[in-house]
Amino acid sequence: MLHPTSLFSQILALISKHHFARACHELRSDRYAKGFSSWDQFVAMLFCQLAQAKSLREICDGLHCCLGKLNHLGIAKGPKRSTLSYANAHRPWQLYEATFYQLLERCRAVSKGKKRRFRFRNKLLSLDATVIDLCLAMFPWATFRQTKGAVKLHLLLDHDGYLPTFVHLTTGKVHEITVARRLPLPPGSIVVVDRGFTDYALFYAWHTAKVWFVTRQKHNAAYQVVGSWPLPKHRHIIADQLIRFTGETSRAACPVTLRRIVVWDPTKEEEIVLLTNHLTFGATTIAAIYKDRWEIEVFFRTLKQNLKVKTFVGTSDNALRIQIWAALIAILLVKYLQFSARLAWSFSNLVALLHWNLFSYRHLWSWLNDPFGVPPLPAADQLLFPFLDSIRLETNHA
Repeated sequence: MLHPTSLFSQILALISKHHFARACHELRSDRYAKGFSSWDQFVAMLFCQLAQAKSLREICDGLHCCLGKLNHLGIAKGPKRSTLSYANAHRPWQLYEATFYQLLERCRAVSKGKKRRFRFRNKLLSLDATVIDLCLAMFPWATFRQTKGAVKLHLLLDHDGYLPTFVHLTTGKVHEITVARRLPLPPGSIVVVDRGFTDYALFYAWHTAKVWFVTRQKHNAAYQVVGSWPLPKHRHIIADQLIRFTGETSRAACPVTLRRIVVWDPTKEEEIVLLTNHLTFGATTIAAIYKDRWEIEVFFRTLKQNLKVKTFVGTSDNALRIQIWAALIAILLVKYLQFSARLAWSFSNLVALLHWNLFSYRHLWSWLNDPFGVPPLPAADQLLFPFLDSIRLETNHA
């Protein structure tokens, strides 16, 4: 039987309308709304992500051509381009941020039953940032270099479900370490960073806060070996040492004993030198922890390749932030569907098929588990659902 609402409507039902309305009230986003509410704007921007719309015209025309199917989405009609453009430029982007974190809690609850890669109970986190290039002539506020504009997306990835737990957007000039210094991390957690986060004062601050870190050691770091650990056999571990920094600046900034592990990478045929303050895990576990840092790079690639964060439908700072937060909300929704489905979906395939089936009248969970199956023949009255919706909508307007 056909479902009485579309797949898009059922996906939107995953967003708590109560929390969304409360955030609207607190941020006063609907203060001057006249016929185009914040929810209407949210539906349009989420449609931009899931339907892969490339411009305001495609968003508005795509919703207008679905007239009769929009009342299930909580909107009466598709917006005008000027109305949507004005809303993106002036309504607070913090509404999308609040919606993102509310949805994150729901995704965490679903991902708890999934199998973990590591056996230890410590929270494993990866911290990194990615640059989103912009045209400086169109985005003059996003200065990065002399002839180039950019914004930087700083992200903390939780390896339990590989969900983003912290997101911060800055201009391209803001360094990753600046954000890392202000980011509070829970004691007992393990944070993995690349060599670009090398800051000995930051390492010492994490150490005193009982936060474990794993990173790459710089080639020019001056240190003294004060001890060593026995090496495991047949595990590509070349060295496992206890060191102290001997450089004047590094020794003053980080006056503690750290662990230096040298791992042989047979794929690239090179040595990888790791630095950590964790002294109890095995060297192979530390190496596996750093290898799993690649998941944050996969997350950035997934975001840029499957959602609309490389071309923007608005040029103001507020409009850009709204579109990026809408993309992050979309990635959480798709991951929620992945966690809940029995079928082993890849992210790109799920996004592609949703793009073509947003307004299909099928049960969402049945479609997720059998997207290529032929649904049962509908009853005669169910065939009239879209037609009756359009008649009802025209009657209400009249």
